Parts: sequence; C-alpha cells; structure tokens
Amino acid sequence: MKVIIVAMLYDYGIEERGYSFEYYNFYQPLKEMHGDVQMFDFMTLFKQKGRQSMNQELLYLVKESRPDLVMFSLYTNQFIPEMVDDLREYTKTLCFFHDDAWRVEFSLFWARHFDWFTTLDSHRVQEYRYLGYDNAIYCPYACNPAIYKKLDLPKKYDVSFVGLANPYRKWFIRKLKKAGINVYAAGSGWSVGHLAQDEMVRVINQSKINLNLSNSRSWDVRYLLSLISSPRGLYSWLRSPKNVEQMKARTFEINGCGGFQLSHYMDGLEQCYEIGQEIVVYPDVDDLIRKVGYYLTHDDERQAIANRGYQRTLAEHTYAQRFQSLFARIGFSQITRLDSK
Repeated sequence: MKVIIVAMLYDYGIEERGYSFEYYNFYQPLKEMHGDVQMFDFMTLFKQKGRQSMNQELLYLVKESRPDLVMFSLYTNQFIPEMVDDLREYTKTLCFFHDDAWRVEFSLFWARHFDWFTTLDSHRVQEYRYLGYDNAIYCPYACNPAIYKKLDLPKKYDVSFVGLANPYRKWFIRKLKKAGINVYAAGSGWSVGHLAQDEMVRVINQSKINLNLSNSRSWDVRYLLSLISSPRGLYSWLRSPKNVEQMKARTFEINGCGGFQLSHYMDGLEQCYEIGQEIVVYPDVDDLIRKVGYYLTHDDERQAIANRGYQRTLAEHTYAQRFQSLFARIGFSQITRLDSK
C-alpha cells in the first residue's frame, strides 16, 4: 500500500517551530507501520512557488506515482478544488477535518471534493448524512506512543497546563492561582512561551495534575462580567466560532504519558475513557479547584486513575490502531507492518 500525506511538514508552516502535528502523528506512525509513505509539504511549496504551481506539482506526483491513498490535512485556501477533484482519477483521497465542529462552512465545502473525510464527533456522521454526505468517518485523535510516553521523572509541578493562551484560559488560570494553586502554564501566549515536543512530554511527566482546558467560547457569567473591562477579550469572545466543545489530541497525549488528567467535558469523551476511573472531568472552575485540592492530597487514587488511563490509551487509542481501523473502513484491509517482515 502506497500512501502520500499532504500536510505541513513544520508547525503552522514555520520551520523555527519544529515539525508539525501531522509529521509526528500521521507520518511517523504510518512510516513505522508501513514503509511506503511519502509526505508532500504543501505549505513550503506554496510559499516558494505559489498556489497554482504547488497544486500542479501534487497532481503530477500523484499521476506519476499512483499511490493507493492520498491523505490531506487542510489549512486554509492553499488548494484548488478542481485540482483536488482531478486526483481522484488516479487514487483514493481522504481528508482529516481537525475542526469541523467549528469550521462548518469550510468543512462542508471541502467534503464533496474527497472520497472520504473524517470527523472528531461521532454524532456528526449522522448529521453529514442528513446533508447528503455519506463519506464521513468518525475518527477521533489518538496518541503516538513513540513520542508520548512515560519517562519516570520526579514530579516537579503540582498542576500544569500546556496549550495556547487565550483570554478565557488566562482568566481560568488566574482563578486557580487566586485560590492558592501553583500552576505552571506554557505555550504560545504564556510567559514561558512555546514548548518543543520533547519539552512538553517532560512537563506532562513531571506534573501531578495535568489540566486540559476548554478552547471553546465560555458562557461562565463571571468570565463574561470580566470582559466588561477588557474590550480585546470581549471582541475575541464575540468573534470566536468555537461555540461547541470538541475532543482534541491533548486528551490522548496526556494519558499516553501516564499523566493524571483533569479535563473539561467534551461530547464523546465517555466513548474513549471511563470518566472518574481513567480521566477526571470538571464542569466549572469552582469544581476544578475542589478536585485539584482533593487529588493533590490523594496520591494513590490519583496514580491509579492515571495508570488506568495510560493502559486504556495503549490498548485502544494509538495512531497505529486508528489507521488500521480507518483504512479497513475505506477498503484497505491489509496494512503491512515493517516488524512482520
């Protein structure tokens, strides 16, 4: 089976930020599973040669190499729809939609141009069918255990959060600190700044409690009142299309490192983990403060939950398992593993 992954090689196309999510979680696991995998770095070519030339190069590559499958991870407007349609004369195409619950118009537009596309929300498969799209596949994120793994490091942080800063998350962290909770926050927009992949894995391993904070629009009245004195925050809230929760990769990455996770609730979470046994959720900041205090003083219980979440991740939520299931769904039942040769 020959696969071409059409995605950005670097994080958001910026080489200084290191390799992209797709490189670590799509390319590397597939390369390990099955050696005949190639990555087409569309963003670098887009910047160097422009939209038309980049699309032409992709079409030429597919016509010449005739892969069994071309997997896309779109960004914005880098691709020409008619060119993507042309690829289907020579191969099957699959697109990963990372934010279809938020980028609704974008996803609906592109869905018709691929043989298959994925959604992070199991309920949306039926919604797509109502709209006339029978080519949607439920495929949540997962974990690459070659990267996200236990390091057996001593705990350095009581509570940590790694992720992009936004007005709501900053408000949330301030509330925790005001309650006397020592929180280490890292990522773009925080004072610590962006963490490299290996640094993030170390932080997860070194944390007693790992937070998974919401990235959608918050309706907490206290937060909304705080926006009265923050025009920038109010503007960001009004403009945000993120009006529903969706499960992101961090859910699986924290558990894949054997970390204890306190997460906001997302629809479908209970399909992946047993809440209270493999992951702990909070409905609001007050409940989170209470649960942080509880689990910081109940080491054995906290560790037992982390261990169960870790075992569940390795058993059911690795990218190798996702791809096996996904490829079987679209008609490729046999995927060669390199270690079986």
